[in-house]
Amino acid sequence: MRQWLSKQPSWLFCAYAIMAAFSTYACMYAFRKPVSVALFADASYWGVSLKVLYLSSQMLGYALSKVVGIKFIAELKQQGRAAGICKLIGLAALALLGFALVPPPYNIPFMFLNGLPLGMVWGFVFSYLEGRRVTEVLAAGLCTSFIVASGVVKSVGSYLMLHMAISEHWMPLATALLFVPLLVSSVWLLDQLPSPNQDDIAARRARVPMDKAARLDYLQHYGRGLAMLTLAYVLLSLFRDLRDNFVADIWADVGISGSPLIYTLTEVPVALMILSVIAMMMLIKSNRRALAVNHLCIGFGCLITAAASWLYWQQLISPVIWMVSIGMGLYLAYVPFNSVLFERLLACTDKPGNAGFLIYIADACGYVGSVALMLSASWLSADINWVGLIKNAGFWVGIIGMLTTWLSWRYFSTRLTPTTRSDSAYLSAPATNSSTS
Repeated sequence: MRQWLSKQPSWLFCAYAIMAAFSTYACMYAFRKPVSVALFADASYWGVSLKVLYLSSQMLGYALSKVVGIKFIAELKQQGRAAGICKLIGLAALALLGFALVPPPYNIPFMFLNGLPLGMVWGFVFSYLEGRRVTEVLAAGLCTSFIVASGVVKSVGSYLMLHMAISEHWMPLATALLFVPLLVSSVWLLDQLPSPNQDDIAARRARVPMDKAARLDYLQHYGRGLAMLTLAYVLLSLFRDLRDNFVADIWADVGISGSPLIYTLTEVPVALMILSVIAMMMLIKSNRRALAVNHLCIGFGCLITAAASWLYWQQLISPVIWMVSIGMGLYLAYVPFNSVLFERLLACTDKPGNAGFLIYIADACGYVGSVALMLSASWLSADINWVGLIKNAGFWVGIIGMLTTWLSWRYFSTRLTPTTRSDSAYLSAPATNSSTS
């Protein structure tokens, strides 16, 4: 299969790789996100909502996984990646079984065990895609999985509760099991992708495992710029998790609830827009110029989020337009961090390594911040006005995100010159799939 793929046209290779990566990561979401669509109404322990306890526990495990992943994903080798993905998701499934069998509040630790292995799945999947001249196209397809899949699995979970009479505690496992056949076939297809070829390496640098010395050397050279990007990402992660985990509560507050399709219908337009914007970055041959465009996308996404929140604040747009708009702005700013931003940053420098290392630094900080937010006493009130919270958070995250993104570009624009080795060595992509194999 690998040899066959290496001889196919670029469009066919991209279609195959996107399908395999998208479906693999979308299936992972079926093991993580269904619990967030359940309300667990009128249930609380120690003065804290049961749903907040579940989500906080899961997020704590997921955040710890991202911290561990800084080292684990940076040192990841090609051998055994497919088996690794299946093992990680299998452990998460066992945790969902424990969650269903053990009564609350004693099942709270199982949400921690569910999140613990899942945080490293992204690094495994993205390692198949990075370092190619078509990485932007592949990454766009992968990134839309966490936009679309979140809505789809919530729709499935909501349907199982509303129409199949499955309880809130068994629903996450039931939803996950429906996706197992697709998961296994998708991981096998993903593992058939050939490695980047010499033209890819000339354009984007060879991607290699990074030991401790290599990681420290990279941070010593570019740490301040990475700190600015990480701060922006932390804010975006906090906002994304609030919006994503409590979307059912938000829709209920604005008087729109009871329809399982609402989660999917409001996310699909976002996915299509992000797919188009990120994929078109492949047309930018200069890695430095592409890095600038990535910063521009992040800043513009923050602007959309802030503007939409202000307009809704002033009652100038409807709740549906507001939710779709902040979703577009949020993911336009958020998606580059998980794909092409660090892909191009690594290609701009003369330091060996892999994009997974940089992604997991930002991700670890983002999810640690999310856990801190979830556990903060000021957010644990049972009388939270979710619409007001998301409205205010969207405005300030947008404003601060624009500022930190501008500071980041000021830093990197002085450290990376137009004559960067990877730019001067860039080879134009031929018509055949030698650019993608």
